[in-house]
Amino acid sequence: MHYFGIVNNKVYLLRAEKRWTQTDLAKVLGVTRQTIASIENNKFIPSLELAFAIAHIFGKNINEVFYFEPYEEEEEE
Repeated sequence: MHYFGIVNNKVYLLRAEKRWTQTDLAKVLGVTRQTIASIENNKFIPSLELAFAIAHIFGKNINEVFYFEPYEEEEEE
């Protein structure tokens, strides 16, 4: 058994609820708009510090914003 998978997030949904642009969120966090776009598109996994900061800004627990989805394990014959 292995524990590899993908880290997904709800940053886009939470940002949209507040009607913030990527630039708005980026300014609050002190990062670039491209960083926010990359996080939302699962092309970049933020550091723990940034992940906690994002969760804090939205008033959420980190597990409510970021979640792990393990890869399906193929059965060995």
